[in-house]
Amino acid sequence: MTGRNMNEDDALEDFAARQIALDGVTRKVYVAGAGPAVIVMAEMPGISPQVARFGRWVRDAGLTVYLPSLFGRDGAVASADEGAQVFRQACVSAEFRAFAANASSPVTQWLRALARLAHGECGGRGVGAIGMCFTGNFALSMMLEPALLAPVLAQPSLPLDDPGGIEMAADELQAVRQRLEGEDLTVLAYRFAGDRFCRAERFAAYAAALGDRFVGRVLPDSAANPEVPPFVARHVVTPHSVLTTHLIDQAGQPTLAARDEILAFFRQRLLA
Repeated sequence: MTGRNMNEDDALEDFAARQIALDGVTRKVYVAGAGPAVIVMAEMPGISPQVARFGRWVRDAGLTVYLPSLFGRDGAVASADEGAQVFRQACVSAEFRAFAANASSPVTQWLRALARLAHGECGGRGVGAIGMCFTGNFALSMMLEPALLAPVLAQPSLPLDDPGGIEMAADELQAVRQRLEGEDLTVLAYRFAGDRFCRAERFAAYAAALGDRFVGRVLPDSAANPEVPPFVARHVVTPHSVLTTHLIDQAGQPTLAARDEILAFFRQRLLA
């Protein structure tokens, strides 16, 4: 993959920008690649150059990436103020329920429909999904869709006001656990040890709810890239984004090893 400047807006010119209507809602989705589908859900404040880079890594692994636009300016390096405004708008949006423990965000219903569509378009054994930060738990909620076989949770941060909360109802969590056990599936999850938005209590709650089907990885804070964009520098402070802004794209780095583990997980689960 050709190197790009992560400090400049990304034109996303190598993705097909599609308007996809599902359940009466139309959203822009950036699609690239060939092979089984993986839905990549952006972190705050949107599809940054680093999120797009991860999408290209999925594409280059022999898979089709679907990158839905859920908030923010697509491809932008947001300023600290612009990113904060996007965050505030999402926090009060009924689609996300940023402060509601024990209930899935309504937007996950649309994302489950996208998983069904993507599986029909791309084939393979099923679909993968990864959520990051604000969307981190969405891949787990999407397990209510039978086509979803490979969920990854990167620093899941909702609900914002409950460090040990899970953004799913108890009956949904039970249904997901039954699927995981019945189909011999697992959930991968990643966080930095000192992350203040995704703390140890949340991973403990996932482990209690899902048992050994939850595979949580905790990276040392020393593995985080210290060079971050303006929004992250002002508003995040602690190591947080394992696969994007805090990833160090160099051989031997723990964040790059996490990326490789996830890509291998997608290929193993999805390729027939």
